Amino acid sequence: MTLLTTLIGTLLFALVAPVVGCLLAGLDRIISARMQGRVGPPLLQPYYDVRKLFEKERASVNAVERVYVGAALLFAVLAGGIFFSGGNLLLCVFVITLSSLFFIMAAYSTRSPYAEVGAARETLQVMSYEPMVLLMAVAFFQVTGSFDVAAAFGLPHPAVCTIGLVFLGVLFILTIKLRKSPFDLALSHHAHQEIVRGVTTEMSGSTLGLVEIMHWCENVLFMGWIGLFFVWGGPLSLIAALVAVAVVYFLEIWIDNNFARVKWQFMFKSAWLVALVAGGVNIAVLAFL
Repeated sequence: MTLLTTLIGTLLFALVAPVVGCLLAGLDRIISARMQGRVGPPLLQPYYDVRKLFEKERASVNAVERVYVGAALLFAVLAGGIFFSGGNLLLCVFVITLSSLFFIMAAYSTRSPYAEVGAARETLQVMSYEPMVLLMAVAFFQVTGSFDVAAAFGLPHPAVCTIGLVFLGVLFILTIKLRKSPFDLALSHHAHQEIVRGVTTEMSGSTLGLVEIMHWCENVLFMGWIGLFFVWGGPLSLIAALVAVAVVYFLEIWIDNNFARVKWQFMFKSAWLVALVAGGVNIAVLAFL
């Protein structure tokens, strides 16, 4: 992939991903409310919330907090641009991890005890899911012979037929990536689970609005990872991927509403165990075939 293609993909992702992510967040709220016997907010409620955040007066603990959050958003958009322009999947993984690190630094920079606890938990979450994400990139290289996302569209059948165990492993850590219960240790979107909001405790106004937009972009990227398992060279490829993404997203909402939060020790051990068993075994089998 050329640099120009990546830049165009990043620009398009920056324009489209927040819109799609906002709609997904609104749909998430509606489905969650129906599961709980409530009517729920309107579909565009996440947009109204973020717009209100940007209308508030700027008030921050220090000057660098917003810089770190802005850098986290920038790298999240860049990771999405690399992925959806058909670029290097491994580079995409590294860039989105860099985005997470800037987000952690933003929380630590506030020097708030609650934010620092949230930042520590966010670090543990990154340590938990990162092995499985890296194994996902390796598995796609074994299947396609390239780290380029575009190579998946040349396969004779969906990648999930060959790396099904890796897909199950990605499904497990996806709950952590989407900040869904039972693994929403660092930042919960449910008010009944938090006295304070962990990693974003000291963030407000437009800074918090940037955080929400970053989450929207991340969610679109992660759903793209899921769809990548179901594309191939056939004409129905994208339709199958969209159906799979819809099913997985509904499953994540169902899990979020039916499981209580666990301790970080369980999250860390289980995520690494799943990466070893699902990812390691699948990659080992492919290496010997």
